[in-house]
Amino acid sequence: MTTKSRERARHTKADSHLILTVSRPELLVDDNDLAFRHLIHDTLAFASRLQEVRNRLGQQIGLTGTAFTALISIHHLEGNDGIGVNQLADHLHLSGAFVTIEVNKMVNDGLVTKRTNPSDRRRVLLTVTPKAKDLLQALTTIQRPANDMLLSDLSTEEFHLLRKLMARLVVTGDKSLALLDYLASKHQKQFINGD
Repeated sequence: MTTKSRERARHTKADSHLILTVSRPELLVDDNDLAFRHLIHDTLAFASRLQEVRNRLGQQIGLTGTAFTALISIHHLEGNDGIGVNQLADHLHLSGAFVTIEVNKMVNDGLVTKRTNPSDRRRVLLTVTPKAKDLLQALTTIQRPANDMLLSDLSTEEFHLLRKLMARLVVTGDKSLALLDYLASKHQKQFINGD
């Protein structure tokens, strides 16, 4: 038996007592979920670093990472007329109420303007101010190299594949949260009822 075979056999025996956290065959390798666990942990590690990059970029212009992300999104999505709060919230995958709070802070700081939507007077349209545009333009001297480095190991094809996969995974992530809420509620009722 080769060293690699012995190592694999040792891992297989050690893993046989583990509780599987997935059941789909597509997510199991050698009848265990180790590859899935590595993917989750690497994704969490990358997400943490991505959030910290956003936080540090925001700090450079006096904003939180979330506010910075909202501001740059308004700038990129406002077009000629502005962008609605709900559109912005959908783009950021955040609640409308949370985005409204962040936007109001930026309005108070003179970074964003709100005006009534002429098509629906109950809604507002957001645009960035010249002050915000100047800050975002100045920030590009450190933002560009940081963003380039963030995905520097990806080819063009890998970048486009990752974009498509992430868009799909956001949707399945939302579905997983809804399922988790349902199952946790059901599970909690079983414990309460003694079933």
